[in-house]
Amino acid sequence: MYTISIQTILSASLLYVIFTWIGSVKASRFLYSGSLEKLQRKTRKLLFWAWFPAIPAAAITAAIIWLQQHMEPTFWKDRLFFNVPLVVLPLLSMWFVSVPLLMKLRSLTKQGVAEGSGKIEPMMFQLAASPRLIFPYQLTALSALTSLYFALVPATPFEWLQVAVPLAVLALLSAGLWWRHQLRAKQVSKVELYQAPRLWKRMLTMTGVLIVIAGVGYYGITFAMDKSVLPSEIDMASGTHDYGGGPSGEHAHHDMTAMAGMPGMVAVTELTGPKEGTPDRHFDLVAQKKTVTLPSGKTIDAWTYNAQIPGPELRMKEGELIEVTLTNHDIEQGVTAHWHGLDVPNAEDGVAGATQNAVMPGETYTYRFRAEQVGSFWYHSHQDSREAVSLGLFGALIVEPKDSAVTTILAGAQPVKDITVLSHRWKGAITIGASDELDRQAVAPGTPVRMRLINTDDWVDQVYTLVGTPFEVAAIDGTDLNKPDVLTNTHVMVPTGGRFDLTFTMPDHPVFLQMEGNAKGGILLSPNGQGNVPEIPKTLAFDPLIYGSPKATPFDADSKFDRNFTLILDNKLGFYNRNFNFLYTLNGKVFPDAPMFMVKEGDLVKTTFINRGNVEHPMHLHGHHMLVLSRNGKPTTGSPWWSDTLDVQPGETYEVAFVANNPGLWMDHCHNLSHAASGMSMHVMYEGVTTPFSVGSGTLNHPE
Repeated sequence: MYTISIQTILSASLLYVIFTWIGSVKASRFLYSGSLEKLQRKTRKLLFWAWFPAIPAAAITAAIIWLQQHMEPTFWKDRLFFNVPLVVLPLLSMWFVSVPLLMKLRSLTKQGVAEGSGKIEPMMFQLAASPRLIFPYQLTALSALTSLYFALVPATPFEWLQVAVPLAVLALLSAGLWWRHQLRAKQVSKVELYQAPRLWKRMLTMTGVLIVIAGVGYYGITFAMDKSVLPSEIDMASGTHDYGGGPSGEHAHHDMTAMAGMPGMVAVTELTGPKEGTPDRHFDLVAQKKTVTLPSGKTIDAWTYNAQIPGPELRMKEGELIEVTLTNHDIEQGVTAHWHGLDVPNAEDGVAGATQNAVMPGETYTYRFRAEQVGSFWYHSHQDSREAVSLGLFGALIVEPKDSAVTTILAGAQPVKDITVLSHRWKGAITIGASDELDRQAVAPGTPVRMRLINTDDWVDQVYTLVGTPFEVAAIDGTDLNKPDVLTNTHVMVPTGGRFDLTFTMPDHPVFLQMEGNAKGGILLSPNGQGNVPEIPKTLAFDPLIYGSPKATPFDADSKFDRNFTLILDNKLGFYNRNFNFLYTLNGKVFPDAPMFMVKEGDLVKTTFINRGNVEHPMHLHGHHMLVLSRNGKPTTGSPWWSDTLDVQPGETYEVAFVANNPGLWMDHCHNLSHAASGMSMHVMYEGVTTPFSVGSGTLNHPE
């Protein structure tokens, strides 16, 4: 219902502008009636255009009232205090000021026509020229345009300048129109028979007005475009520093280079994994362009790790020392390797411009870290991320419990069938792993099965439906759930960047994992690898807020938090780096003006996500997992739900918390990478940390 309300406000605001503008144009030409019959017809039309705009006005008002009744103030305060008055008050002025004059004029013209007179009397001209008749129509149109502006460029969080400028423009234009109509009314009152200006004079006047409007508009657009240009070089610690109600640090973090050598400061390059010791596992990743053929015969021009899509699965054991050597063969834009969801030391996070420079063609970079967390993760390039991930620079990363194989043998249990389901969209093809066709696998009855669902798509909430067996959601974002419930006829929605692990015991009949309602794709398990795809029943959506059983956590909603942040996710029309589009904003801003959340090591940090926009945002915090405390005011009642990629749907409010126990400069961004590329990116910054790296058009780093 929230999305419907927002769409109603936007669409009805546009219709309201159109309807009131038609009425204002007709009102401005009302005086130019050559005969009594024309004046009578125009009177009827103006009466119609006084009442007809009430339909979109009522829709706008009703939608805002619904928001006021059902949502918290952040969703409706600006709309109630700006949009409603701009829509309702000028419309009332038409009804109570203009309409009575029109009714009087209608009576006079009706009487004149009945008497057979074709002459327009001076009193009729004076009424038709009255500012009280014409001005409310034009004020309503200007106010409708201002209301549409506030709908497209929300005044949240509130800033006086952002509100004052459009209201000042409205006031100036309204004053100019009132003065013009008063002047014309005086001219009409001095003549016995009003003669409309010749058409060429009216056209000349209109042309002059349009030239002025075009000139002002061109200046405004050019100014906004130039202001939106990203600096040629800027450090990733830029932005408005928000301390969340905690004490501010000694350093403002504005000049990272100057502070790098200051006492007590540490550079991200020092926050590394173990530099010494023989790695337990070593992986080589080579980034290169490759034409790949899918099983269906379709070919894809891809960017690959190790000449394959997806990149090789990196599987390791808990606690192992991992070393990964990344080589860029021929990706001109540069590459990195980011370990999505795995909380590695900051220097190993693989974000160009924040923790390293992009690895350019012919260069090599080595990452070293311990795999401290067990679960399903993935890796991808964090340089030109939107393009790199869409073209194939990603792969699965799985951390197994260190004693899992030994435990299975000692218990005499059957080994788990472990299936990684890495989904991705290519042009004209949807794949699981490297397959765009139905994947048939033979699994013996009684075998425990674990399906690791990993969504690598951009701006796609991937829906999976598992049929043919009861199952459990064992983990979300690499963290096991406590005492998961058995589910049937349930689908799970995995956000962009998110991971869900499904577990079940293989029955003696086929089991099918359907992705996005596609019966021709997906995974079919059966005892012999054959069989038909089971019928897909109606399903309910899985809700992690109430799933599983509670257990003790290091902190909860009643804990005392050292920092309290609020992050409002929204849309607004504007320019970003000279490109005009709907921007996806964080507290009304985009990078590099988005807020920077400042924390100290050891802080207990609470963040409230509020999605005021009309699209979902999977918010991904690097280096930490967030404990979900509540959604829309309702506390979690199931298993503790830890997430690193939290999907915040339109109209939703989440309260989450984490312990600041991993020092560094960490990206916190929407993992709809097209949103991040247009500025929906910010950072969590530990006080006392600096970075020698920078981003911008004058650098090689473009992390998105």
